Amino acid sequence: MRAAVINLRCGGDIAANLDMAEHYIRAAHGDGAEFITTPENTLLMQPSSKKLFAAIKPEADTIGVTGFGALAKELEIDLLIGSMAIKLSDRQAANRSFLFGPDGKIKARYDKIHMFDVTISETETWKESANYQAGETPVLAEAGGFNIGMSICYDLRFANLYKYYARAGAHIMSIPSAFTAVTGKAHWRTLLRARAIETSSYILAPAQGGIHDGGRATWGRSMIIDPWGEVLAVLDHDEPGFICADLSMTKLLDTRARIPAWGQETPLADP
Repeated sequence: MRAAVINLRCGGDIAANLDMAEHYIRAAHGDGAEFITTPENTLLMQPSSKKLFAAIKPEADTIGVTGFGALAKELEIDLLIGSMAIKLSDRQAANRSFLFGPDGKIKARYDKIHMFDVTISETETWKESANYQAGETPVLAEAGGFNIGMSICYDLRFANLYKYYARAGAHIMSIPSAFTAVTGKAHWRTLLRARAIETSSYILAPAQGGIHDGGRATWGRSMIIDPWGEVLAVLDHDEPGFICADLSMTKLLDTRARIPAWGQETPLADP
């Protein structure tokens, strides 16, 4: 299966964000991609809580849901939108990833489980849980004969989620992200390769990159990594664009046969 990941630089204009995403989805499809993935916050990057909740809507009324479904159907592809903010109430949203099938219908939804509540430095603090309700359930989906473990951004730091997916039959880990520039530079590539090696799985990691509305800086560097931990393709910058790579089930199964650690674990007692 030929897969693509997309770098975006989204801001507070939903229409502009959707136009940019569509442009690169069409471009990746033109390069032969059958499975295309976009980053976290494809719908909107909005630092103001007030403006965020004024702009977003429930799932049934979200323009990105209907629009990306129609695009997947037109192009006859599996399309994973890394995440869109979906309004749950006046004060809470879901950070929700959607997988659309070639018929345009939603195959799977995943709500981000791990909230990005961190203090990166004296001047940079994030509390995602102030606006978003954490998901509770891992979601395994399918595209082109490959099983996909769905996750979003900060989930990347929690290896047990990916171990769960590998044991549940996942062949691909989807990790759409909007990593900060600081943490991305330090940890992005290392963590992605670690998850690939630990689970003997393909990693598809589309990313936001550059300076966004409000001055937020994200890392970019979208990647496709194989089950041996080799980087098959990388957009080594913050600019919008896409990359493609061909995924092989044979290569994945051969890797898992060589080092079956993805399926082995010694139970340990709590400390």
